[in-house]
Amino acid sequence: MSLLVSMISGGAASAAAATPALQLQAQSAFLMDAATGQVLYQNNPDVALPPASMAKMMTEYLVEKYVQEGKIKWTDEVTTKENAAKQIGSRVFLAEGEKHTVEEMYKAMAIASANDATVALAEFIAGSEQEFVKIMNQTAEQLGMKNTHFVNVTGLDRADMPEAYRPAEGETLMSARDSAILAYHIINEIPTFLDIAKVPSLKFRERDDKATPNWNWMLESNKDVPNFRKFAYPGVDGLKTGHTSKAGNCFTGTALRNGTRLIAVVMNVPGGLNDGKRFLETAKLFDYGFNNFETKTVVEAKSPLKDHETLKVSKGKGSEVTVVPAQDLSILAPKGSKVEITDLSVTPIQAPLTAPIKAGDKIGLATVKYTDPATGEAQTATIEMVANEDVDKAGWLSLMFRAIGHFFSGLFKGIVDLF
Repeated sequence: MSLLVSMISGGAASAAAATPALQLQAQSAFLMDAATGQVLYQNNPDVALPPASMAKMMTEYLVEKYVQEGKIKWTDEVTTKENAAKQIGSRVFLAEGEKHTVEEMYKAMAIASANDATVALAEFIAGSEQEFVKIMNQTAEQLGMKNTHFVNVTGLDRADMPEAYRPAEGETLMSARDSAILAYHIINEIPTFLDIAKVPSLKFRERDDKATPNWNWMLESNKDVPNFRKFAYPGVDGLKTGHTSKAGNCFTGTALRNGTRLIAVVMNVPGGLNDGKRFLETAKLFDYGFNNFETKTVVEAKSPLKDHETLKVSKGKGSEVTVVPAQDLSILAPKGSKVEITDLSVTPIQAPLTAPIKAGDKIGLATVKYTDPATGEAQTATIEMVANEDVDKAGWLSLMFRAIGHFFSGLFKGIVDLF
């Protein structure tokens, strides 16, 4: 996670200056590598704007977490209350008292962007929408979303909430960077989420006349749908759209191509709800990322780091152990560029390391400082270091003679220092 923090949080001004003018028609925009959090493009990334239904990503994240932790089950029954039934905008027209499982409500939220199902889930988990909103804001702070504040779970303007359930003040706001951070955590912590997000349509009830299309027209599966064909983009399988009169047209999208996954955000794209311009603007971001960047390995797994090949060991048959990185450190860099390491250090996880040590044991951390060739910014990442060999514990006799040797060596040095 340290690489994510250093990438997403740092150096906004220089990164913005180093990225090209893509002539995007959006108030703010953001593009990042979903594997590392590396920023590839940003324009007004930290301006807090109305996110509309992109706010639902936080509810999606939290519901999944509650299921993972065993606090709720997909098969739990959710009863629709008054607040949920009175929601406007995108919805599946839940009636007060109507019951569905957590999974059914979740799919209505993730695929059909249903405001009523989102509120129903929040009330089921926390007892009320506003209690759930407290959890949302706490989680946003924990994830490092510095320019986000929720007043509801839907992203609706406060004036459009049912009057009896409105907070006294405030509006839901989120920056493009924060939306990307939230998407990063969803993708990396909930790998099954995209299996739902990419479903092209949802028939919520058997008795419903027709299915509700997914608002994400960029889904690759839409390439054969006449109305959406020009918006479909190879590799797109999520995440969340948003639209209100104040928010304009918003979209947080993700696409996977040739092993590289990108996350793109556009906010307040002008135009009508049904003109699809937000998807065309997002395509410009994806094109820029996929066409101009390639993966560069800064540090290679299992390869010794120059001048940091060993760490000292206490009570072992040997006094040192060879160490290597546990995994690659890779970034996306402009094609043809080079990545320069400016500083490298390795520290043991405890001092001293004590035998016995087995090959593969995590025994240290490497701090790697380098210059991002895309932005010219100084970046810092940490990677785990593992033992590359076994170091057995020395026998008691060896340890005794070693201690005697150290004693007399220290004594001799003390005597020399007297003169």
